[in-house]
Amino acid sequence: MTEPFIRPYRAADRADVADICVRTAAAGGDARGVYSSDLLMPDVYVLPYVEHSPDLAWVVEHEGRATGYIVAVADTQAFVEWWAREWTPGFVARHPAPGPATGRNPGYTEAQLLHAGADPERMVRGLRHGELTTYPAHLHIDLLPVLQRRGMGSRLIDTLRAALAERGVPGVHLGYSAENTAARAFYDRYGFKELPSSTPQAPLLGISSS
Repeated sequence: MTEPFIRPYRAADRADVADICVRTAAAGGDARGVYSSDLLMPDVYVLPYVEHSPDLAWVVEHEGRATGYIVAVADTQAFVEWWAREWTPGFVARHPAPGPATGRNPGYTEAQLLHAGADPERMVRGLRHGELTTYPAHLHIDLLPVLQRRGMGSRLIDTLRAALAERGVPGVHLGYSAENTAARAFYDRYGFKELPSSTPQAPLLGISSS
């Protein structure tokens, strides 16, 4: 059995990262079957990132497949503008209206996800003056259970921060589900700090790139 290792994202990983996203989307748990399409969550939280910035995406390969990832954009405001121009039209065409209810809800309704996919301004709305200057990048990170508590999350963030620092990007921020207390504990241990605009319902954390 080979040890998991980090490598740059490849286009062939697209289906794997979509699968990882939905299998960790219910506050860290499996959200497959929650929505009318298992592609809805990835279409909001991972696929736009690998489309826009594949050079800021890395996966953890384990037994021949991607089983974890980190994705990021260096300039959140520019990403918002790209999303509105390039991603929203296709997203709305793929997901025009909520599908039949499945009877399950991990915290986001399907209508909320559809709104998020068509409203990229949500990524900067509510941030306080200066936060996007200090932490212009933002990230998403997800690991399947087989990789958790093995140090891979820290190594992925280390990899991203080094790449951002090399580009002169001063810092990176992230949001997470308030119900995901394990994620918050990990971010605290790593050294992320709560941003002034963070709220209990929508926590936001940031860290410098260096």
